[in-house]
Amino acid sequence: MKGRRSGRPKVNPDEAAPDPRGASTAPFVPDNTMSHSNLPMTEVLVVADCWQREPHSEAVIQRAVAAAAESVEEDVADAEVAVMLTDDAGIRTLNSNWRGIDKPTNVLSFPALQPESGWKPGDAPRMLGDIAIAYETMRREADEEQKPFDHHLSHLAVHGFLHLIGYDHENDGDAEEMEALEREILAHLGIPDPYADRPGTH
Repeated sequence: MKGRRSGRPKVNPDEAAPDPRGASTAPFVPDNTMSHSNLPMTEVLVVADCWQREPHSEAVIQRAVAAAAESVEEDVADAEVAVMLTDDAGIRTLNSNWRGIDKPTNVLSFPALQPESGWKPGDAPRMLGDIAIAYETMRREADEEQKPFDHHLSHLAVHGFLHLIGYDHENDGDAEEMEALEREILAHLGIPDPYADRPGTH
């Protein structure tokens, strides 16, 4: 439910319904033209060598998280987000340990517990939580769905970030709200609607 945060990992956007085919093949070039009024501090940790094949991944994630932060009402300025770029083996372990599902997935989010009294100026930096993204699953999905790798990576980074600030897709209403916001954020990045060709989508 939107606005509720816990330590439970949040699931990926593709387990319930795969992303569409036919996304634009135009190259995604990170830029620094976005405003910086509500940006969290995003740390990208590369823990699997396979990510070296995509050297722009950190810049893509930084831009996607910035776009998401600028598009939401929640105050995330100066909060901290950690994004771990792992492989299928690493995310399978996380998925098994935290969700009891012994298989890899594309992305997991781990929202940090927030103090009941709220964050105050002068406190230690506020932690929003952690996001883990698996290379092989993400690469395979991008290839199967015929979309640029960077577009799919941006989508998963946005999806993971929205989970950290309380968005979810536990029911149809929440899913529609979250997906609409994802579309809006990705459009700002010049990325086509990732759900456009999904059955039942008009």
